[in-house]
Amino acid sequence: MRHVLSAVFLLLPAFAVPSGTPGLPSGAVVVALSAAVVMSAAMWRPSEGRFGLASVVTVVSALSLVLDVAYFGPPGMALLWLPFELLALLVLLGRSVRLLRADRVVPVATVAAVAALALPLRFTLHPDPPKWDASVFGLGCVLLLLPFAIGIGVYLRSLDTRRVTAVAEARGKQRLEVARVLHDFVAHEVTGIVVEVQAAQFARYDEDEARAVFAHVEDAGLRALASMDRTVAALRRPDDASAGETARLYGLADLPDLVDRFARAAPGAKVRCDVKDTALGKLDREGEAVGYAVVLEALTNVRRHVSDVGAVTVVVALVGGTAVQVSIADDGGRGATSAAPRTGGGSGLVALRERIEAMGGTLEAGPRGSGWRVAASLPVPDLTGGRARRLT
Repeated sequence: MRHVLSAVFLLLPAFAVPSGTPGLPSGAVVVALSAAVVMSAAMWRPSEGRFGLASVVTVVSALSLVLDVAYFGPPGMALLWLPFELLALLVLLGRSVRLLRADRVVPVATVAAVAALALPLRFTLHPDPPKWDASVFGLGCVLLLLPFAIGIGVYLRSLDTRRVTAVAEARGKQRLEVARVLHDFVAHEVTGIVVEVQAAQFARYDEDEARAVFAHVEDAGLRALASMDRTVAALRRPDDASAGETARLYGLADLPDLVDRFARAAPGAKVRCDVKDTALGKLDREGEAVGYAVVLEALTNVRRHVSDVGAVTVVVALVGGTAVQVSIADDGGRGATSAAPRTGGGSGLVALRERIEAMGGTLEAGPRGSGWRVAASLPVPDLTGGRARRLT
């Protein structure tokens, strides 16, 4: 559509200036053509390449300035094109302020503003004697219009900046969410695979035991792939109503299944999961997901850092009606594995602590006896839709 309008503007001088008018000055056609070129440039959307917006605005403004100096004909019909050319120059000025880089916007916008200011003088200074009153009036009108063009350009530029910033922030949050999902779920399963393979290097398995180990490794790998598939599916359909089901969040009700998988991978350990019925349904979706992630991260750290763990206990209970407490404790097993020793509970717990504190809860991780304990206190949302008072 822009290209069609540009072509129409370029053809306007051929129809707007009657060819049969006696004594028609040839300068009128030149003025009409100049206005048509400026209007076409205002409608054109130049690329960022060789003939970008800065080049187009500079050339068109220079053309208008040259005609201001060179035109000595009477106003006549040429004066009819002044409002159109002025409007086009103001549009180019506003687009320059909005779209050009910071190092180009000032010089290019200045050229366009000067061309707009000089345009009325094309028909007032050349007559003998010059029309000073008309010159002052024309300059005053343009001076009133320039702030509007610049202001609109600045306003649209600020909107563009906000939009770019919002998109960048949304993409950053999306990347962090993907990293969190991959860490929470995929890392847990991959850790289980690594532990199984490490144990198989030193153990003597019969055929049935080896088949069971391979089955565990296969199941963990399939679950890791399923987690990645859910994440990718959610990214492909961010606005699809079914994407939420595809990338559903796990909650406290899913903990028994998670702990059961952990127990099958550690057959020599005494693993207990106690999720109180009073704790279910108390948290919102975010709280449920965070509670599940705390247990997942804690069990992953047990796999990474504890050799031959003897006992692991997971307890979820409602405390005082205002918080759900999630605790995971292990006995330390025979000591640390070949992985790095635990110092703060793992980098995943650092991110979880930030999320929980943003919710108004707390997360603690540290030694307890010979083992390790992770405890999270998640606030129960109040009846108004917010969260309970910040826990201490």
